[in-house]
Amino acid sequence: MAWNQGGGGPWGGGGSGGGGGPSPWGRPPGGGGFGGKPPDIEEMLRRGQDKVKRMIPGGFGSGRGVGLVVIVAISLWLASGFYRVQPDELGIELWFGKVAAQTTPGLHWRPPAPIATVVTPKVTRINTLDIGFRATPDTRGQRSRTVAEEGLMLTGDENIIDIQYTVFWKISDPNLFLFNIVSPEATVKAAAESAMREVVGQMPANMALAEGRTRIETDTQRLTQAILDQYGSGVLVTQVQLRGVEPPQQVIDAFRDVQRAKADRERARNEAEAYRNDIVPRARGEAQRLIQEADAYRQQATAQAQGEAARFNSVFDAYRLAPDVTKQRLYLETMELILRGNSKYIIDQPSGGQGVLPYLPLQELQQQQPQQQRRAPAAPTPPGQNPAAPAQGARP
Repeated sequence: MAWNQGGGGPWGGGGSGGGGGPSPWGRPPGGGGFGGKPPDIEEMLRRGQDKVKRMIPGGFGSGRGVGLVVIVAISLWLASGFYRVQPDELGIELWFGKVAAQTTPGLHWRPPAPIATVVTPKVTRINTLDIGFRATPDTRGQRSRTVAEEGLMLTGDENIIDIQYTVFWKISDPNLFLFNIVSPEATVKAAAESAMREVVGQMPANMALAEGRTRIETDTQRLTQAILDQYGSGVLVTQVQLRGVEPPQQVIDAFRDVQRAKADRERARNEAEAYRNDIVPRARGEAQRLIQEADAYRQQATAQAQGEAARFNSVFDAYRLAPDVTKQRLYLETMELILRGNSKYIIDQPSGGQGVLPYLPLQELQQQQPQQQRRAPAAPTPPGQNPAAPAQGARP
């Protein structure tokens, strides 16, 4: 059968979809449909009551009705025992207030309350605790507010510094964490403050403000963990991170002047050390050189003196054996030593005359002859003649 049979629309209405013909769903035209009047609430309630009466002839007061109510209540009670553990949580089931089991992430069931309850602490989340400051969100970004009563501490040399730091911690033992301490965050904060004050109280201010930051972090973490373990808190301190170590705001300008003066002192000391490192090795090298030269001169003078003494002894021994020969040898050696670098002239005394010195400068003449040969120009060669060929008429 087509939907438009009888001249109505697809819902069995008239040409405009409002009504007129019989409905294909068996409803009277104009009643309870999308285009008719709204359903009657009282009629729906009456029909529901009729269905319940057909199911429970005697009503809820009869035994069948009471049993049905009890079954529904028990079902709802048992269904309340289902719970879900998130990936970063650990389920702790408590039966009559006593720990009965630990459950992993997922869907689980336990006896509903009041028999059992479940606590799900976040055991993998890293919690942060700011001490000495508080982070306050701002429209222009993250800002912080100083908490002086937490950050001001006394150092080992009786100075005051302002320390801001963050403690990172997580749950290591859920049973101890849930049932052994009342306020975990307050406990961690108190232990961290106590540890930090103890560490800073044993350290001078200059070290805490400069090179002692790493030591402060490690010692504070170790001491805080020891205190929490002594409390049995079930908390693991993963890191203590310093945010800032500064003098109090009232004296920060004077402190910076002192720091600049110390920096200038260190610079001058480094320059002096560099100059000392440059001049001292050179002075030591020069001194070592002088010592070595003096030692060499000493050895030379000693050896020369010993050689002169040995030569004198040998000459003396030879003189005792042959005095005349030794005298003649000494005379000749002395004359040779004296006349070695002087010009010598030999005069034949018998051939000389009265008042005339027969002198022939042989050495000067020998020196002048090579100079004259270098100065004399070569004779010109006639044209057409080989310089190497002999002249005509010359004898071979």
